[in-house]
Amino acid sequence: MRVHVIGCSGSFAGPASAASSYLIEHEDADGRLWRVLMDLGSGAFGPLQNVIDPADLDAVIISHLHPDHYLDVTGLEVFWAYHSRTDLGTLPIHAPAPLPDRISGVLGRNGHIPDGVSTAPFEYRALSDGRRFSVGPLEIQTRAVLHPVEAYGFRITADGSTFAYSGDTDDCEALDELAVDADLFLCEAGYIEGRDDHFTGVHLTGRRAGEVAARTGVRQLALTHIPAWTDPEIPLAEAREVHTGPITMVRPMDILDVSDRRTARNER
Repeated sequence: MRVHVIGCSGSFAGPASAASSYLIEHEDADGRLWRVLMDLGSGAFGPLQNVIDPADLDAVIISHLHPDHYLDVTGLEVFWAYHSRTDLGTLPIHAPAPLPDRISGVLGRNGHIPDGVSTAPFEYRALSDGRRFSVGPLEIQTRAVLHPVEAYGFRITADGSTFAYSGDTDDCEALDELAVDADLFLCEAGYIEGRDDHFTGVHLTGRRAGEVAARTGVRQLALTHIPAWTDPEIPLAEAREVHTGPITMVRPMDILDVSDRRTARNER
């Protein structure tokens, strides 16, 4: 299993990166490559097309409905709705239940079907706490995490490897359950100790992300969701103060190997 970092800027697209989006790829025993897109935030649909043809996606999962995690689903909808291929069918999108109405609101229409298109290109499937589902060989577990809106983290397993994603969250018990013994823990660290202490229940700091990794025994910690106004070396240093295992600060177009402690960078 590998994870392509499409965008990793926190809260909005930054000058060097789109907002949150990650492409998970895993090859099954028959050699079939499965592709699941996790979040598609503002500015991410463009660089996604440099990595794959979006028509080849098998599913999308959206952690929560802040624009930096879902807004470019509007572009994906247009792409799928008007694509010349006739074999696409509908694309499963696992997301908080209000997503179809949010997309319709952004596009300024009534109902969920694109103008001039007879069939909606997406099959929406509502997430809930503790839900489990599969996409090909990928087994996905959902947990509600601590954020101002309905938000989820994910634990994804395949062929003995485990990948955990925090989504956007502050420290909570569910996050520990997702991360325990993960081979790779992709964790947000949008806040800094001291600077952002007056905010609670929103984001992790690098220190708190490191503490989660240390107490849950993750093998690799990859930090993400750093806003443009934050020096990424600060949350990285915070995490290293409390966690002795491998830690990476992700960048756009990084490729993370879930089962390997080495992180491949910018291989495309």
